[in-house]
Amino acid sequence: MLPPLNAFVYILQCSDGTLYTGWTTDVDKRLLQHNAGKASKYTRSRLPVKLVYKESVESKSAALRREIEIKRLTREQKLRLIS
Repeated sequence: MLPPLNAFVYILQCSDGTLYTGWTTDVDKRLLQHNAGKASKYTRSRLPVKLVYKESVESKSAALRREIEIKRLTREQKLRLIS
């Protein structure tokens, strides 16, 4: 049996002040990919980005569900989550 996958949902603040939400199994590596312009079309034109929030979840499917939940929040709700 495979060990459980640790996954993370994260929020980045882009250089233009916008927020980007995603998921990964390695936050540090993913942040480097974003800042290298190789992770997301959205963040590529809004560099640099900084990590402002991360949340550990138990699996990829849980991460995908939580990512959708966060993306449905308003900007104000996301800012409250971050603080």
